[in-house]
Amino acid sequence: MGFWWASPSRDPVKARTSAYSAWMRMQAGLSRPVADGTAFRDPAPGDRRLLTRRAAWLTVLHVLIPGSAQALAGSRRLGRSVLGLWLLGWAVLVVAIVLALALPQVLLSVVTNAVGLTVVQLLLVAWAIGWALLTIDTGRLLRLGRVAPVGRAALGGLLALALVVGVGAAGWGAWASGVARSAIGSTFANTRLDLPSNGRYNILLLGGDAGPGRSGLRPDSISVVSLNALTGDMVTFGLPRDTNRIPFAAGSPMRRLYPDGYGTGNRCNVDVCELNSIYTEAQLKEQSLYPNAVQDHSSAGIEATREAVEGALGITIQYYVLVDMTAFEPLVNAMGGVTVTATERLPVGGHIVNGKLTGVKVWIEKGTHHLDGNKALWFARSRYGSALGDYARMARQRQLEDAMLHQMNPLTLLTRFGGIAKAGSDAVQTDLPQGLLGVIAGAAVQARSQPTKNIEFVKPAYDPATPDWARIHAVVKQAIG
Repeated sequence: MGFWWASPSRDPVKARTSAYSAWMRMQAGLSRPVADGTAFRDPAPGDRRLLTRRAAWLTVLHVLIPGSAQALAGSRRLGRSVLGLWLLGWAVLVVAIVLALALPQVLLSVVTNAVGLTVVQLLLVAWAIGWALLTIDTGRLLRLGRVAPVGRAALGGLLALALVVGVGAAGWGAWASGVARSAIGSTFANTRLDLPSNGRYNILLLGGDAGPGRSGLRPDSISVVSLNALTGDMVTFGLPRDTNRIPFAAGSPMRRLYPDGYGTGNRCNVDVCELNSIYTEAQLKEQSLYPNAVQDHSSAGIEATREAVEGALGITIQYYVLVDMTAFEPLVNAMGGVTVTATERLPVGGHIVNGKLTGVKVWIEKGTHHLDGNKALWFARSRYGSALGDYARMARQRQLEDAMLHQMNPLTLLTRFGGIAKAGSDAVQTDLPQGLLGVIAGAAVQARSQPTKNIEFVKPAYDPATPDWARIHAVVKQAIG
């Protein structure tokens, strides 16, 4: 063996090729040389047992290492090209895994914009076509007519399965990429890129609830997520919808109307002078104060609410996300429901008559339940059944949001992706631009592995009727460093 490698007349490349061919010949049980006269490339008719082994090896190699069957028994140029692409694909996968672990923002920026998703879709379509042609060519190379009947059926079935699985998976990925591109394009249409404030993106989250008998939509839940763009450190601030005496941020046109704070002295231009009424008043009666809101993918109501929350917390809010609670129901249904734990008995529907709750036919009992969209909506919005009222409801909404995020697993996405994407785009309105989705999503991924601060400015620590804004500003500043 040593002389064989040391001989100066021996070509090392040819030696390695011969050794590989000998190993393949031994494994397949073929007696003819693979490289010279090649049993893999031009098998002699005769022993079906040996031909079946050859076909089995080519089938397994095709499934595990695409292109290897062609390199051994078909077009060497085609086989080597496919093998090169296969190795390149593995290299890309390794890089993607490294990025997902170290810099998820970079990877997510590729797959959360229209250009990146179009490239992914085209690559998957090309892979599906290439895999189909390669599998058909492998079937030709097997020469199944010479194989034993049992092997013919087994190998033919395995190739058919490989064809269906490979093309089906790539086809589903291409379809999902198209659906995601459409949903992202319709939801995240804004192009304005704002810089983070002190390294943080502050995003206003509004849960919109139009409700019967109301003049327009009113935010049922109001909170801000403050996210460190690099580390993923996340803090959530919650403000009760009945907060009073709200100071608008400097420069807000609403501040000129309410210099002492919205609702101070019970002064406003709608029936209820509270935080969530600002949206309604601006949307119905102060549109002229925000002439550019619509072209900025916002509205007068959202802009006025944003400025009120900025004044209340003492921070700059770059973007908003409004979730329509009515459209929230189809989203939960598209996910197949959501599992939550009720700490108290909650009514589905109902209303107060003479101080008593009436009209309730269905209850969400205390304990853990898997809820459909309608009951999940009532779990989040029910005002009755708790002495804490709105504060208990805020806690349930946070619980529901957390449950949905953690129950959005790969199997759910795989089997329900289209419905989830459609329901999500219908339920969400935002001015977040596509260009920042990767940064925000990457920071959110990092946040899941860290403890999250959740600060609610509610009773008994804080009184929404007479808030101490200086104290609240100090708490916010300390929380976000």
